[in-house]
Amino acid sequence: MPNTPAENKANALAFYDLMFNQCDPRLAIERFAGDVYIQHNPHVADGKDAFIAYFELMAVEFPGKSVTFKRTVAEDDLVVLHCHQIWPGIDDYAGIDIFRFDMNGKIVEHWDVLQVISGVSANTNGLF
Repeated sequence: MPNTPAENKANALAFYDLMFNQCDPRLAIERFAGDVYIQHNPHVADGKDAFIAYFELMAVEFPGKSVTFKRTVAEDDLVVLHCHQIWPGIDDYAGIDIFRFDMNGKIVEHWDVLQVISGVSANTNGLF
């Protein structure tokens, strides 16, 4: 029986927190990824091993990096996270991450879009 959108949402949040905030992408993949992991971010190669290698390197290069979740949306097999990423020493980002889940409630595909938080805006609404 497939997971509900609410269960997928909880798993996406746990996956992202474990990978990004707790700096343990290997455990995040072991717990939450399916048989395949299709990556659409052009900076990260396809597959689970490439994901692990990239985020293990990010943990070393950017100690103290963190993410906070501003909004989450779940529908069918998709979960969208609206995030504030903090990368010490470089730009902070507003990000949208989209995860697709398989029938077993495991993450099998990822897309993201990132925007530098510049502090300059033509309006006063903010990014979050």
